Amino acid sequence: MQAMSNNRIRKVGIIAKSNIGEREDYVRQLIEELKKRKIEIMYDKNVAPLVSKNIGSTKSTLLARNDMVIVLGGDGTLLKTARNAPQKCALIAAVNMGTLGFLTEFAPKDLLKKLGPVLKGNFFTDERMLLRVTTYRNGKKFHTTLSLNDAVINQGGFARLITLKVEINQRLLGNFHADGLILSSATGSTGHALSAGGPIVHPRLDSFILTPICPAKLSMRPIVIPSDRQVSVKVETEWRRERKPIVLTIDGQITLNLRRDDVVRVRRSSRSIHMIRMNEHNYYPVLRRKLNWGE
Repeated sequence: MQAMSNNRIRKVGIIAKSNIGEREDYVRQLIEELKKRKIEIMYDKNVAPLVSKNIGSTKSTLLARNDMVIVLGGDGTLLKTARNAPQKCALIAAVNMGTLGFLTEFAPKDLLKKLGPVLKGNFFTDERMLLRVTTYRNGKKFHTTLSLNDAVINQGGFARLITLKVEINQRLLGNFHADGLILSSATGSTGHALSAGGPIVHPRLDSFILTPICPAKLSMRPIVIPSDRQVSVKVETEWRRERKPIVLTIDGQITLNLRRDDVVRVRRSSRSIHMIRMNEHNYYPVLRRKLNWGE
């Protein structure tokens, strides 16, 4: 958590979930409050049709051209937004309009109440690292993307053990015989990895967590490694039925079918996001309140 900012916000982008039309009244109220304070506003393609005649801008454009971006949605909307982060990225104020909202900071009414202090720079910033997930096929780069939470390799739609050869900085870690493998950031440790038996890792610890899914050997447990390493996972299983491929899933939102000998490499990206927080130390209360941890 970085110290309280004193930078005034003058340009604001608004990114929203696809069904934001159900909260049109709130969106208009938020825009009215921003205009009262003479803030320049840009909209994404979901918000623009509600309030203007233009088609809206892409997430990457909004993140690059504004001082702050308000994200209206749940954790899923925030994950999509983070994957579009440019090298120099706007601050993110995440408003929970989803279900759990583990990563979000504001309830809708709270943002309206605290908008004045936020625009004056009276907040803390919470940096979250991003993963760079790149897939190689036949020795050539096949696909690459950013990830805030995790990359999961498993046998999509079919319960069957697969074999994955895992190396760290080109040194063998081991051959994983399991239903799959989750490679997550500290931020993602409270997501899919936690359900698979992985540890909760504080987001200020720059690390990767490798969590096997239902491993054949009980001795194969999750491992936490420093984020300055590169993890390579080679697929050593081939499933002949095309309808049941081995699948790489990014943040639970992007899927990519894998083949035998494909290699997925995960490293820390040079890009990151900075989220607005109103309190300096609020991680543990969030664990208790939203995950019932320690209750």
